[in-house]
Amino acid sequence: MSDIAPEMWAPVERDAAQAEFIAAPSLTYWQDVRQRLWKNRPAMLGLGFIIVLIVAAIVGPMLSSHTYYEQNLKFANIPPVFQTYEVDGKRFFFNSGNFNLYEVSPEGKVEGLLRATKKDLIKKQQQFKFGDQLVVMDTAQQTLTLDGTPLQPTGWQWNQSNWFGTDQLGRDVLVRQLYGARISLTVAFVATLVNFFIGVFYGGISGYLGGRADMVMMRIVEIIATIPLTLYVILMMVVLNSGFFSVILAIGTVYWVDMARIVRGQILTLKEQDYVAAARTMGASTGRILTRHLLPNTIGPILVTLTMLIPSAIFIESFMSFIGLGVTPPQASWGTLTSEAVETLRAYPYQLFFPAAAISLTMFAFNFLGDGLRDALDPRLRK
Repeated sequence: MSDIAPEMWAPVERDAAQAEFIAAPSLTYWQDVRQRLWKNRPAMLGLGFIIVLIVAAIVGPMLSSHTYYEQNLKFANIPPVFQTYEVDGKRFFFNSGNFNLYEVSPEGKVEGLLRATKKDLIKKQQQFKFGDQLVVMDTAQQTLTLDGTPLQPTGWQWNQSNWFGTDQLGRDVLVRQLYGARISLTVAFVATLVNFFIGVFYGGISGYLGGRADMVMMRIVEIIATIPLTLYVILMMVVLNSGFFSVILAIGTVYWVDMARIVRGQILTLKEQDYVAAARTMGASTGRILTRHLLPNTIGPILVTLTMLIPSAIFIESFMSFIGLGVTPPQASWGTLTSEAVETLRAYPYQLFFPAAAISLTMFAFNFLGDGLRDALDPRLRK
């Protein structure tokens, strides 16, 4: 204490202008939400993935020379990456899944199927002529020999004709992936509209009216919620036949019940606030109180719930398509792509990898975005 200079104990001068100085900029509620959401890296990664997915699903199929329904059996089950060989100046690769040789251009495009000059079914061998040289394919050992010596590959090559390979009917997997994204995003869009326009207003009216009206409306919600969605889709298919419209209608008519329950709980809490009583005293109608005072104050939980319910809707559509209750061929969805790929999983695992990865990444992206919105919209979590 004795080492402290006496002037250090002098009182600080008071400045009225300095006392009114605001060190931090003033932010509105939504500006603060946007700032905190921007700092949440997983949420921003999820939002970026969703934006890229939407753009790719809309623009991608238009830019490709392939279509989701175009078949070419000669190029069936071509992998996205393969080992190339070169004999007498001709490049080719060996597809061990269907025991075929395909000619490959220097740019990496698959140009055509090479036909064997001789087949020995007893020895399980096929012979191919390249100029004066003879290449023997042993289908039992899955090997290639050149004049009796094992043929060595020249390296790996990415398939420039079909970046994600082809399926069992020779259709481009990438285009079918993007078209499947259209189906899944359409389901997500319909689920969002239904949740917003039916679930929000139904739950808001039920919570605000209360009493017997609330009891009757919630009993209807409970009856709808007790019907399994799978059974509901089957009943819809019996009436409307199977297809994308049946899945959309089934999800649209029953998927709003969770949102209605959440909004009802929020309205039951908010309707006892003083500003609602003041609006009622001034003669405001029920619709005005709901749309101008109550529902705007529940927008935070509504946005979080929407982002959490969207991946569930996408997964439900994929599951329905996987078990054969979704879109009908030749339309493609992530569920149908997964169902078709399971049959050839051992020979062509890439056909299952891409739709499974798309479903997983999309669900992760929406969940990350939902968690970020929940944290950003809750003022109690400010740091």
